[in-house]
Amino acid sequence: MTAETGRILACTVSHDLMDFALLVEDMETELGENWGHLRVADALAYLRQPEAETLEFIALTLDATDEDEDRLADTTGIISVAKARGVHVLLIAEDVRPAILHRLLRAGADDFLPYPPPENTLHDAIARLRAPRPEAPLAPPLLADLAAPGDTIPHAPQPRFGTAPQRDAAILAVQGLAGGVGATTLAVNLAWELANPATSRKDMLQQPPRVCLLDLDLQFGAVSTYLDLPRREAVFELLSDTANMDAESFGAALQICNERLHVLTSPPDLLPLDFITSEDVGRLIDMARSRFDFVLIDMPKAVPGWSEAVLNRAHIHFAVLELELRSAQNTQTLLRALRAENLPVERFRFVLNRAPGLTELTGRSRVKRLAESLGISIDILLPDGGHPVTVSNDQALPLARTMPRAALRREIRKLAASLVDQERARVPLQQ
Repeated sequence: MTAETGRILACTVSHDLMDFALLVEDMETELGENWGHLRVADALAYLRQPEAETLEFIALTLDATDEDEDRLADTTGIISVAKARGVHVLLIAEDVRPAILHRLLRAGADDFLPYPPPENTLHDAIARLRAPRPEAPLAPPLLADLAAPGDTIPHAPQPRFGTAPQRDAAILAVQGLAGGVGATTLAVNLAWELANPATSRKDMLQQPPRVCLLDLDLQFGAVSTYLDLPRREAVFELLSDTANMDAESFGAALQICNERLHVLTSPPDLLPLDFITSEDVGRLIDMARSRFDFVLIDMPKAVPGWSEAVLNRAHIHFAVLELELRSAQNTQTLLRALRAENLPVERFRFVLNRAPGLTELTGRSRVKRLAESLGISIDILLPDGGHPVTVSNDQALPLARTMPRAALRREIRKLAASLVDQERARVPLQQ
């Protein structure tokens, strides 16, 4: 692209551009004299002026000092105004936490580049911004299948469930028995693997399972974060009046991830756990059960009064723990409470996350002693995914996308395959 002399095509925006000297060199290489620099304090005023109409993008620099809430507010404000003017936003980040980058990308930034920049990084990013965007398909095939005959489907439709065939889903609950044991990571990745099963020659004619993931942690649910989905007001409205819930209102509250996985996120605001009742939860699960093949429920760490509705409906209740004292004590307390209320403890399957490897004989003996002391069977052992799992969650992508060959992903994939086989034996998955 040949730029006119004096026409400003891009601007860097920073508190101190001298901290990003290599960016200056790259901007001169790519744009010659057709770029300028703005201080953060002046950026909003400039973007609102007619002179900004020639801008293709701004390069917004960030370092660790920009993680302060006041500076982040300025940054998100600049992103919002730039996007409203049709100006692309590149984040140039040095030593910035992934959570901050994720927040700014959600605010509307188009891409981010590390600093110091690898060779040709800026060139490639500009090429991506200038490349024509492919037209979005009118409707993904799955949504077309869900729509009733004759329905008109807009570009970004919500799923339609009014005419969906009645199903009898397997209900799978996932609950962490202590904070940070990886229950939500298991729920998200297991749901993803169920919705995107490995295809063998034998299964080519089989319809992939329809999968729904419900985040019932009303206060600190992280499913939306792990899958990069917004928390929508429609979820609050649905939970506020489940007595009048129908298939259309339920479908309107769901979001679709990767065209297959349907997700009900937690509400946008923190709610008390008793905001919903056992009747509300029962209606929600029954609605999902009639529309999907698998319904996964990510439970809160606490045990609210409506947990009984989940326990009585779940075919399997995955209880996630670790090889440490907190998990052991909490497991013992939970089992004692469930047995006192005559609730179905036999539906529990205990999952040991970050389990010792086959060659760690001492660790394996500890697992055996833990199970014997609690009077349970720990039949699912998941290896430690390590720091890459945290990175995967921060990037809002499942392990299948970021670590497809990781040992943890392989074990979750095996678990998903076994569940699909069991469900097909129980009831053939409907086409």
